[in-house]
Amino acid sequence: MGSSVRELADRTPAGRDRYVDLLRVASLGTVVAGHWLMAAVTVGDDGRAEVGNLLAVVPDLQLLTWALQIMPVFFFVGGFSHALSYRSSSRRSAGRSGYSAFLRARLQRLLRPTMVFIGVWGAGALVLQLGGHGGGLLEVALRLVAQPLWFIGIYLAMVAFTPPLLRLHERWGWGAFGALVGAAGAVDVARFAFGVPYVEFLNFAFVWLAVHQLGFLRADGRLRMPYALAGAGLTGAALLVALGPYPLSMVGMPGERVSNMAPPTFALLCHGMWLVGAVELLRAPATRWLARPRVWRGVVAANGISMTAFLWHLTAMLGVYGALLALDVPLPEPATGAWWVQVPLRMVAAAALTAVLVAAFRRFERPGAVRETGPGGGRVSGPAAAVGVTLCLFGVLGLSMVGFGGLLEGRTALLIAVHVTAPVAVGMALAGWLLVERAGRGRTHRRGGTRAGDYA
Repeated sequence: MGSSVRELADRTPAGRDRYVDLLRVASLGTVVAGHWLMAAVTVGDDGRAEVGNLLAVVPDLQLLTWALQIMPVFFFVGGFSHALSYRSSSRRSAGRSGYSAFLRARLQRLLRPTMVFIGVWGAGALVLQLGGHGGGLLEVALRLVAQPLWFIGIYLAMVAFTPPLLRLHERWGWGAFGALVGAAGAVDVARFAFGVPYVEFLNFAFVWLAVHQLGFLRADGRLRMPYALAGAGLTGAALLVALGPYPLSMVGMPGERVSNMAPPTFALLCHGMWLVGAVELLRAPATRWLARPRVWRGVVAANGISMTAFLWHLTAMLGVYGALLALDVPLPEPATGAWWVQVPLRMVAAAALTAVLVAAFRRFERPGAVRETGPGGGRVSGPAAAVGVTLCLFGVLGLSMVGFGGLLEGRTALLIAVHVTAPVAVGMALAGWLLVERAGRGRTHRRGGTRAGDYA
């Protein structure tokens, strides 16, 4: 791996935006570290293990989420990459529809490791339930490990909607972003001022697609005043939290009446604007740092395994807690002195176990051949690709809600007014992935060098 990383880093084109690659891996790494830190596992008087949230135990720490809830940066980077990738795919398709080839190219390194993760956990859950095993931390794990898949579902929607939203951006520029911001604000007015039922779920689209649209503006060099974006976002978020119905935490909290995350609120959109502006202000010094060969090789290596690490990091964390319980190691009360002493040891152990899981599964994240749609193929494969990504989207979102528990009991979760079970969610995700794979096949060539998407 070391030599291939060195070769890939050495072949990086001079014009590649290395800072975008750093933001991608740094945002996922921050999410992973945050999950490891916030998890507070306790054992009740009945012997059952429960996973709480450190931010609920120490509410003053919720202010840290204004810097560490960094997922908007990942979606911003996605917009940048999707704009470049779709334009490149359209040029190569020579006037034919490049939609299916674009989907397959963008989703290959996302869906393959995701489907392996779903397959391994699904099979393991089925074996455990058939054998009558369950309860304790294992039952919690079957529910929790699937929760981060919501991010995969949102990202799928962003990829799917890139072509029409990019056309809107090319025509209206900042106006397209402003329209999404206005729509997100209108949704919250309807929700909080008029009590319109279910309208809040529209902000899963408006909020995250607005952040994604900022990536389009970045790709075209139109984010020229990041300090204004950061200032407006930070001021807006602070005023909304201070004067409105929005909670302080920018991540979901157990038992809260209103969450800024699920569904996203206008306050979270302001938070995303603040973060995007802030990271853009750091671009110049970070770019100089990334010019160092050793630093850049580290970023390239991390990008090659980032999705695999993200998918398996909760598995590793819960594995560490499971080992502690099996060895009868006392688990101190969260936020006590003894608990903080254990934190670095638990995080190091979780990182080591994640590294083992990455070594086992990273090959599914490696870029493969790029297949372009042949003459006339776009007319057939485009609709199939659209159906496939839609099935993947609903399957992955459904699984993030229902988890892997209750595969045989028919446990359900409500997904946009429809009850879904884990088997149905898994089936939709797998069927959608196969459709995207087949729809994007055509003439084949092997990736070489560091073209957009090799480790994007």
